[in-house]
Amino acid sequence: MSNSVVPNVPPYRAVSKHEMFPDSTLDEAARFDFITHMNKFLSSSLGPGNKLAYERRVLPAFRKEKGRDPKDRFEIRHAMNRDPFHQLWSASKRNTMEMRQQNGRSVVLRQLDELDARANALNEGKATLRLDPSVEVPRYQSAVDIHCMPGCYHGEERPGDVSAGANYDCGIFATTAGALGGLSDGGGQAVVEWLRKNYPNWKPRRVLDIGCTVGHNVVPLALAFPETEFVAIDTAAASLRYGHARAQALGATNITFIQYNGEDLSRWDDGHFDWVQTTMFLHELSGKALPAIIREGFRVLAPHGLMLHVEQPQYSPEMPLYEQFIRDWDAFNNNEPFWSAMHALDLKQQMVEAGFGKDDLFVAAVKAVADRAIFPEAATDETEDHGRAAAWHAYGAWKGGAPK
Repeated sequence: MSNSVVPNVPPYRAVSKHEMFPDSTLDEAARFDFITHMNKFLSSSLGPGNKLAYERRVLPAFRKEKGRDPKDRFEIRHAMNRDPFHQLWSASKRNTMEMRQQNGRSVVLRQLDELDARANALNEGKATLRLDPSVEVPRYQSAVDIHCMPGCYHGEERPGDVSAGANYDCGIFATTAGALGGLSDGGGQAVVEWLRKNYPNWKPRRVLDIGCTVGHNVVPLALAFPETEFVAIDTAAASLRYGHARAQALGATNITFIQYNGEDLSRWDDGHFDWVQTTMFLHELSGKALPAIIREGFRVLAPHGLMLHVEQPQYSPEMPLYEQFIRDWDAFNNNEPFWSAMHALDLKQQMVEAGFGKDDLFVAAVKAVADRAIFPEAATDETEDHGRAAAWHAYGAWKGGAPK
């Protein structure tokens, strides 16, 4: 499948390397290239066929049987799951994710001794990595391999390794067709650009990043604010070991990675942080954990501090039911069990219940900064991939109003 068929798909060799990044053979890179092109082909060329199947076959059949239109996204899903085109598209999309995980894992396991040695050299003796074996991985993380990742974020091939983090890092470029940039840090880069544009004089003292995994999104923030103290927490030690080593390799030495559960931030006093944030993390939380994390985030946030949650758009009455259905795909086919319920929440109301005033709230559009080393053209492909597009909504609030 060539780039003339699927536009703006960079080769895997365009990925940015750092000291921790796993090396790939020609065959392994070629497999990633196939997966990248297949993902893009499914979204750009075949994806619109789902809408045609719905409008021309599924919706007329539903109306004939029920005498009405579907009342919600779930009824559309049950009806679409019987359509042969959607079955083929959905199975293919699921298979590309499984292939991506299998290839990434084989890349990592082949060189795990070397990767562990590199991580140990970067991590050893550093006070900026604090692991605590007493921290339990929550059931909402341990019960399922999220987006088909073997062992999820915390899995280990052997005690103390970095296999989970390395797999996550080396494969996300293929999953997103490079749209997050060579370092797959487009979310963090987008937030930096948003802040520079809207609050150029704001300089936070302390920042808390919750659910950091390997630090894709916190590292660009730390590099943009080198005088700021960053704390990145996660319950997955395997991801933190890799993430800390990766940050050290990239020069982001002002981040402390701590194994910790964001549902209880009693380690820190009220008002300790000027900025509390998550990036594409809320949708992986249970219905109990999500409000707890927002409440605790509000408590540890200083007056005029910023809370920012970067996510895909929430479902709303204005969003067509078909679009809600297609955005729900990950919830039922890609091991994202909380995706559907979370995107149906009113995040603004969640933040009000945590303590923010309604006038403190805002929603901002943030979009990954185009990496011109990968996409030299003025515009990159704008195909919507409903959950993997490099454009997000930032659901935010300033505690007591924005800083002057």
